[in-house]
Amino acid sequence: MTAGDNERYSRQILFQPIGANGQQKIRDATVTIVGCGALGSFQAEALARAGIGSLRLIDRDYVEFSNLQRQWLYSEADASSETPKAIAAARRLRDLNRDVQVSSFVADLTPSNAEDLLSGCDLILDGTDNFETRYLLNDISVKFSIPWVYGAAIGSYGIIMPVKPDKGACLACVYPDPPASLQKTCDVDGVISPATATVAAIQTALALRMLVGWTDFQPFVLTVDLWKADFRRMRGVDRDPHCIACAERRFRFLDGGRRAPVSLCGRNAVQLHETARPLDLRELAERLRPLGDVRVNEFALRMLLPKYQLTFFPDGRAIVKGTTDVALARSIYAKLIGA
Repeated sequence: MTAGDNERYSRQILFQPIGANGQQKIRDATVTIVGCGALGSFQAEALARAGIGSLRLIDRDYVEFSNLQRQWLYSEADASSETPKAIAAARRLRDLNRDVQVSSFVADLTPSNAEDLLSGCDLILDGTDNFETRYLLNDISVKFSIPWVYGAAIGSYGIIMPVKPDKGACLACVYPDPPASLQKTCDVDGVISPATATVAAIQTALALRMLVGWTDFQPFVLTVDLWKADFRRMRGVDRDPHCIACAERRFRFLDGGRRAPVSLCGRNAVQLHETARPLDLRELAERLRPLGDVRVNEFALRMLLPKYQLTFFPDGRAIVKGTTDVALARSIYAKLIGA
């Protein structure tokens, strides 16, 4: 590190569990943040300010005004221009710390791209909004021995679990299967920014601890309720000797093939993966202009219809806003794009 680094991170270096050696480890590390919403945007800013060497940002979505209440890094200008979150976050982070190498990917994490996007990093932070992606992260973590920190928030409630694949339980040990019942969503139940900020802050602190060397690591699950100021830690989270992921090493989400449609948290919208072929957005815009209001840039194509708003991405994804009905969303997509 340079003399400037020693000055910039002096208060962090003075914190004995980090020290100069720990700060150098942080400076040498690469962290991937999956999802740049309420959790991921906070994590990204905190790590950039902490002097992380390299950040990879992965997010499938764009900034909206409803995000600004709780999603750090973004401005009204980002929402007005509907800038992809990964791009807007990267721009802001480069202003905060020019020494941090930031790579941004406007993409949905899927079984087909997960290994390429996540391999080679030192740690993964969960900023996602659905269990399917979290189990995919867990598969990658176990397969390649990459630590990660699970986190989620809804209302005033949050949950955090750090995972070190060689040091105890993974996510699938504790939660063998995704929830079978309907789960609460931001769209219906809301969320307060102190809850998301607290979950993200704890995730980031645990990430830093892992990066500098957490020698006495023991897995646990922490739950918080910010409205009640209630924190509870479940210790003794044991590895399941029959776990499908870390014991049997069967990676059902990583090997699961094409990503299924998913209703988006906090949005009256459905994300579709109807085609694996890339889309030429400029060409598509010319085709669709006679049918509705179309706006296009290098990142996305936006089409406004009387009842729905569709967003197409270069990787073939689409977001249909105005419904949570997957069948209806697919029907609208098929009428415009085909199978």
